[in-house]
Amino acid sequence: SHSCVVCVSPEEERRVRANDREYNEKFQYASNCIVTSKYNVITFLPVNLFEQFQEVANTYFLFLLILQLIPQISSLSWFTTIVPLVLVLSITAVKDATDDYFRHKSDNQVNNRQSQVVIHGSLQKEKWMNVRVGDIIKLENNQFVAADLLLLSSSEPHSLCYIETAELDGETNMKVRQSLSVTAELGDPNSLASFDGEVVCEPPNNKLDRFCGLLCWRDCKYPLSNHNMLLRGCVLRNTETCYGLVIFAGPDTKLMQNSGRTKFKRTSIDRLMNTLVLWIFGFMVCMGVILAVGNAVWEREVGSLFQSYLAWDLPVDNFLFSAFLSFWSYVIILNTVVPISLYVRSGILYLLINWDRKMFCPQCNTAAEARTTTLNEELGQVEYIFSDKTGTLTQNIMSFSKCSINGHAYGVYYYTIYHMIYYTIYYSLSDLRWSVKLGDLHSHEFFRLLSLCHTVMSEEKKEGELMYKAQSPDEGALVTAARNFGFVFRSRTPGTVTVTELGRPVTYTLLAILDFNNIRKRMSVIVRNPEGRIRLYCKGADTLLFERLHSSNNHLVNITTDHLNEYAGDGLRTLALAYRDLSEEQWEEWSERHRQADRATDCREDRLADIYEHIEQDMMLLGATAIEDKLQEGVPETIAILSLANIKIWVLTGDKQETAVNIGYSCKMLTGDMTEVFIISGNTVLSVREELRVALRGDKQQQCPPPPGPPAPRPPSSTTLDSISGEFALVINGHSLAHALEADMEGEFVSTACVCRAVICCRVTPLQKALVVELIKKHKKAVTLAIGDGANDVSMIKTAHIGVGISGQEGIQAVLASDYSFSQFRFLQRLLLVHGRWSYLRMCRFLCYFFYKNFAFTMVHFWFGFFCGFSAQTVYDQYFITLYNIVYTSLPVLAMGIFDQDVPEQRSLEYPKLYEPGQLNLLFNKREFFICITQGIYTSVVLFFVPYAILSHGTQGTGEPLADYQTFAVTTATALVIVVSVQIALDTGYWTAINHFFVWGSVGSFFTIMLAMHSQTLFSIFPNQFHFVGSAQSTLVQPLVWLTIVLATVICIVPVLAFRFLKLDLKPQLSDTLVRQKTRKPAGRCMGGVRFGGVPEGRLGARCGFRRSGYAFAHQEGFGELITSGKNMRLSSLALANFASRHSSSWIDTLNPAPTAPLWFRHDYTIYTMDHMS
Repeated sequence: SHSCVVCVSPEEERRVRANDREYNEKFQYASNCIVTSKYNVITFLPVNLFEQFQEVANTYFLFLLILQLIPQISSLSWFTTIVPLVLVLSITAVKDATDDYFRHKSDNQVNNRQSQVVIHGSLQKEKWMNVRVGDIIKLENNQFVAADLLLLSSSEPHSLCYIETAELDGETNMKVRQSLSVTAELGDPNSLASFDGEVVCEPPNNKLDRFCGLLCWRDCKYPLSNHNMLLRGCVLRNTETCYGLVIFAGPDTKLMQNSGRTKFKRTSIDRLMNTLVLWIFGFMVCMGVILAVGNAVWEREVGSLFQSYLAWDLPVDNFLFSAFLSFWSYVIILNTVVPISLYVRSGILYLLINWDRKMFCPQCNTAAEARTTTLNEELGQVEYIFSDKTGTLTQNIMSFSKCSINGHAYGVYYYTIYHMIYYTIYYSLSDLRWSVKLGDLHSHEFFRLLSLCHTVMSEEKKEGELMYKAQSPDEGALVTAARNFGFVFRSRTPGTVTVTELGRPVTYTLLAILDFNNIRKRMSVIVRNPEGRIRLYCKGADTLLFERLHSSNNHLVNITTDHLNEYAGDGLRTLALAYRDLSEEQWEEWSERHRQADRATDCREDRLADIYEHIEQDMMLLGATAIEDKLQEGVPETIAILSLANIKIWVLTGDKQETAVNIGYSCKMLTGDMTEVFIISGNTVLSVREELRVALRGDKQQQCPPPPGPPAPRPPSSTTLDSISGEFALVINGHSLAHALEADMEGEFVSTACVCRAVICCRVTPLQKALVVELIKKHKKAVTLAIGDGANDVSMIKTAHIGVGISGQEGIQAVLASDYSFSQFRFLQRLLLVHGRWSYLRMCRFLCYFFYKNFAFTMVHFWFGFFCGFSAQTVYDQYFITLYNIVYTSLPVLAMGIFDQDVPEQRSLEYPKLYEPGQLNLLFNKREFFICITQGIYTSVVLFFVPYAILSHGTQGTGEPLADYQTFAVTTATALVIVVSVQIALDTGYWTAINHFFVWGSVGSFFTIMLAMHSQTLFSIFPNQFHFVGSAQSTLVQPLVWLTIVLATVICIVPVLAFRFLKLDLKPQLSDTLVRQKTRKPAGRCMGGVRFGGVPEGRLGARCGFRRSGYAFAHQEGFGELITSGKNMRLSSLALANFASRHSSSWIDTLNPAPTAPLWFRHDYTIYTMDHMS
């Protein structure tokens, strides 16, 4: 063993020596065990209690419990507080423990996966958690990568291996990694066991696209880059085996560095409640001080006269100490202004989401699941949605659905005739098949181009089974389409491409590949056919390709442009196709210039680009392709409706810009009537700042959109999607976003982005997704929701106020980290506009009523203090105080909190503007709180002084006075229960049998329990506990008492009714208007406050009166050079050139038998097509 020296301080580097655990353990690197749970057996109780006592109310009730344990000041039994407190803490703890159990279960499942580790020259199975830094691991095809590995060798030629990185960046196309040539020979456990190289590299970080290090071995140093690394979370694809050296393990891996921490989420209402509880506590202290001062004055002026026969209780020896004890006694009595039962939220609400059959997906047999019980009301306040793209908005399925060949459009199309103006002729795909079969030269050349101009690799795994390895899903779809029309790509070598054309094998000489890149936005191949003719085939973005066509194509360009506009309007991904014939002299001249540019040592890329540009001129147009990157069902409609609800949707994706923008148009986030789409793509701080300022100036200059011109002829039916007028959109790349997120520029970025209707962030890392969410939370103080389906979305999901996981094709990490989960993006509108809005409405009514009824209940004690010598005497029987919040008033408000609704669910979806009160926090805020407690205080005044005034002078039928304490207590308690029951009946907007049973049953239970408590039977059994013996029976038979109760009820309720009727007439809300219109059947479906017609199924309307490209191609630079070098060719692949001759008959029988169905292409783990041929 030996070490290598680099000029880096120990704190800034990592040293890893292969096969030397003793050496590596000196640095105490993290193990490969991951922990996403919050608690363990030891920490659960203290940590969970610490979290729960962050709720101010819980701390407040603990303080009250301590006070009640002091006999000198306790005017209520201690069990009235400790039982509800322990119950609330226990319920919450059980729920938190259950949630964490599932996190532990997930961690154990991952940590106990098996991997093969090279130990002493042999492969031994180890659990992932036992893998250590410096171990060498063997990976096999379709296995997850256990840790961040340095690739040492592979079974593929030139030590290449193919990986899928969906869990890291959301991209499902294959990527290539290659080991160093010096380690490529280490292909068996014996040679790997003797490998003692040392890696010196950067410390753990979250940068997915960067790695910098050195391999020191055999006295030489070899630079390492990200191209040599396999990151945890990747999946090995189309590679039989490979070996890797563990560099980062467990929490140090880039996946875990990007995942973020599990955060304790609290709703905005919870945070407001903490503030209100402090205010109420201050209010209660003020009342206690007033009553304590009253006690001091009374004891000094009046109480001293009674000292001779009614002395103070020990240890009271003066009026000041009496006042001090009286203060704490009143604090205990008045504590019910904030009952602890308020914090036992309607946890049943989450079951309403779980049981919602309209959020159940029968295709994948998955129901919606609320994985938390504490965030339901926040679903009704969302202002920003941050969505992943791949697997969340899209299905990961590519479909070749339309094409244009020599001016003829083919594909499934829904066309409309409107006054003979809007008319399009489309041929079906079956017509195209016949055209190919009958020998149409243009169709043949079209599909010949698709079968030749690509970088797809093919492999015959077994007899008759041809498998394509496509670098991008687009390429796989195009090559598959060519195959289905009889032009079957068979195999390639570094210098040839073999195709079966209508059953006839043809081998083309591959002269050159003009590789794709993001600047060129096109790729070309130059081939020589068996007859010796040289032809260049090119495919790429129509805007760039059309500029390079021969002038004789002008008429065809106009027709194809119309087709492309229609494809783009439908949100399809388009490519234009062209060719050019080359003479032998042209080829020889260009080839020599190409060789010179390729050998250049300076500006090689620019020289090659110029050479490519020179040959890609004067081309002849063949047509265009249109591929549908299938959206999930209902995505455009969902986005449209959520936009009408004033919810801003941002797409954060790891995909390239063209692909993301294309999906933006497909799902109608971006529309043709937008004033401008700003592209932020600067590479420096200054350029990004300038682009943001230009965009912001553009926003401000055009705040008032220009008056619309005369409408273009279009079908009479319109859709929700077209009814949304837009102004600006912002598209920003990941490298630009890194600068925009810096502290001195984040304000400008937020200002610019938030005035745009749509924002798309491309090429973003998982951590950048979380930072964008955090930025909006910080600057806009708005409720955010993040939705995604992959491990690369976990950090964003954890950061947002609400995290939603889609149970899709990228694993269940997003679901496990989420607060809510379901299988389709379209269910989001129901989650927010129905369940979210109702939950917010119910919680606000729940809280308003709770504060009202408890202020009405508690403040009676305050007024009574002035008439009982400030002695901390309670008005009510202590059992009434105990049962008031638990029995008499709990069930009606619980029923309202579960079942109440202002409008039916269909109206909630038809009128998205109903969602806005939650965003503006109109239904429960500080103003509404003060209105509630004012009403409660008014009710308490009526309930105390009306009975006091009447009963103080009232008499029974026998002439005996009614003015005794117990009669007054029973009368006031009865009036209180009736008044608050009538009030909740008025507050309830949606009555069910359960509501009726709970409201009127609670009133009945009050009378039943009170009569039982005041009965002779209980008094005879417990004479020291039940002091109100006979009071209810004697009081409730008095007509004057019932007159008092009715009068108090009328005085309390009539002003409320009058106020509500005036408000309904003078300032009605949208929901009030809809309730009035319940019996009327509206004509169409609303746009905000106006109803609008439903979205028709089939083709979505789109505005096509503008020119834009639908170009999107998820391709990467570099594959052309890899193919022509032969590095990625297996020996068996060279033999596949002869494969076509064995399968030359009945090609037409292999075509899709369904003539009108679109040719489909499933993007599933990068095995893009599998064809069984006989």
